[in-house]
Amino acid sequence: MNTPAPLSVMIVDDEVPARARLRDLLADIAGELPTTLVCEAANGLLALEALENRKVDLALLDIRMPTMDGIELAGHLSRLEPPPAVVFVTAYDGYAVQAFELNAIDYLVKPVRARRLLAALQKARQHRPPTAQSLQSLQHGARSHLSCHERGRLLLIPVTDIIYLKADLKYVAARTHDREYLLDESLTHLEKEFAERFIRLHRSVLAAKEAITGFEKNSSDDGEVQWQALLRGISEKLPVSRRQWPLVKSYAIQLSS
Repeated sequence: MNTPAPLSVMIVDDEVPARARLRDLLADIAGELPTTLVCEAANGLLALEALENRKVDLALLDIRMPTMDGIELAGHLSRLEPPPAVVFVTAYDGYAVQAFELNAIDYLVKPVRARRLLAALQKARQHRPPTAQSLQSLQHGARSHLSCHERGRLLLIPVTDIIYLKADLKYVAARTHDREYLLDESLTHLEKEFAERFIRLHRSVLAAKEAITGFEKNSSDDGEVQWQALLRGISEKLPVSRRQWPLVKSYAIQLSS
């Protein structure tokens, strides 16, 4: 019988002792389930940087971390090809534990025990990675970054850098000062998640409120007047639909006051 290849693992936790404990436990159970520790990181952003040219079978993720938490990180990991299995690690948060069970996501409660870690790793071999949709239901607050696949790489776009989001066939284009990114996201969901940051100008366009510098009228060849939004840092102007103008107008008044 062929011996299974070691499970490649990534540990992500902002606490050094917590990462050390998981390393020790992986060594303790290596006789029953061998693993290879590929990398460690103190938060989600650093984890994704560490995976730039690597692949892992399993990610052991703390839930609450600065910069990017474990749930948001798992959402980005779910877009990798192939995505790793995810096991969450939590010190408390019983509500989250129940939610993970409902979504068939395994979890470990700190302090982690060797037998419990072994059981989680055994499940991870056949575990179906969590989908971005199931993770969004667990997300507390809006994400800090959006992600897109491009030429085999996973690119992260800070939400604070996005000037507007525009629906384009089955994708959403995210425009920053530097360039445009194509996202496999729903504009409707993005509007709901980032309602505090973006305003709908048109059925296919959301604009960052802080990027809008003003509005101007534009007369078409048939004499119809349409309002356009002026944006900070780029020359492109975005159309405002008649349906959305009353809402946008109220924002324009706030902007000028």
